Amino acid sequence: MATSLQTRSGVLPLHEAPQARPTTVPGVFRAAARLLAVNGLYKGDFVPDAMDREMDVPHFLRPMSIVAALKCVTTGDPHRTSLLADQAIATLAMRLEVDGEGPLYGGIFDLEAHVDAWGDVESRTTESAVAVLERAAETGVAA
Repeated sequence: MATSLQTRSGVLPLHEAPQARPTTVPGVFRAAARLLAVNGLYKGDFVPDAMDREMDVPHFLRPMSIVAALKCVTTGDPHRTSLLADQAIATLAMRLEVDGEGPLYGGIFDLEAHVDAWGDVESRTTESAVAVLERAAETGVAA
């Protein structure tokens, strides 16, 4: 008798394949850097047209914020969070300064807002966001 995995045809897209998801904070940073390099950095909400009023492109294929990229590489969805995504967001928030200030220490939403504020700076480019994520991965930040 065959199991459902043996009889199901088709290949999971990369963003849905569990073995493709990172398991450490540095791995999350590397994967998010790759995702932003491909999709682009989005300033504002997590993704453009988050309510799907004008676009029918899946959210994981759209440009996205840094926070959305960190969530997407751990869950496959830029809107869903995980403990690992929250750890990566908190770690990154502690490394970034916006107007010479660090984050508020009120909780994960404050840390997300701080990372988003850094990404939303007018002069911020996809390349600079990718570089920050790659540098964070290289410095050996522990999970």
